[in-house]
Amino acid sequence: MRHFHRCSLTPAVVLEQADRYFVALGLTRGGADARSRIFAGALGTMALSVKMEGGHYTFVEVHTDQVGESRLDKNVKKYFNVLHRTAEPRHLIEAGY
Repeated sequence: MRHFHRCSLTPAVVLEQADRYFVALGLTRGGADARSRIFAGALGTMALSVKMEGGHYTFVEVHTDQVGESRLDKNVKKYFNVLHRTAEPRHLIEAGY
């Protein structure tokens, strides 16, 4: 699946958070460069890339090798919440129902 998120964090902060978050889930960091990471493990394989967009935002794109709503895909969405909390620490994320 393909997931994406826009945030006001710098690409370095986004990648630092990814290194912490996905390694804590038990994924192993594979290939890495200045703007991307590859993580693999029991949950599956994912490729994360970041790029500056319009000068104000960082575009985060994640591709997983899973189909549908797998555990890896759900954890990618939780990672996007981590990024949101990092950018806006006072914002309370809650369900809309």
